[in-house]
Parts: sequence; C-alpha cells; structure tokens
Amino acid sequence: MPGIVLRSDDNFDASYRRFKKQTDRNLIVTEARARRFHETKTEKRKKFLIASRKKMLKRLYMMRRYESRL
Repeated sequence: MPGIVLRSDDNFDASYRRFKKQTDRNLIVTEARARRFHETKTEKRKKFLIASRKKMLKRLYMMRRYESRL
C-alpha cells in the first residue's frame, strides 16, 4: 500500500502529487475500478477483441504513414 512521509517543508499539493504518483505506479485505482463490478468471461473476451483490433489498426495506420514518407 502506498504511503508518503510528510516533510516539514512540503505543502499539500506536493505531498498529494507524490502520493498520486505512487498509486498510479502500483495500479491501485485501475484495479479497484476493475473489481468494482463483476465481468463475465464474455465481457472480458469482448474487451480483449476490441483492444486487439485497436492495436492492429494502430499498427496499420503507422505502417501506412511510414510508407507514405518513402
């Protein structure tokens, strides 16, 4: 669990920023959002297929963009 030690010269904004960085690195917020609602296997499969399709289209776009420069 992330935690920060408050320094005497830190203000609230700096401390909050350090805490937020730690939680982002540990993926705590994203994991909590994922566990908030139960996902069925079908929903997981759909998300995976959408993500893979998106990756493929991105690669295709980058490849076409690269080829157009040649």
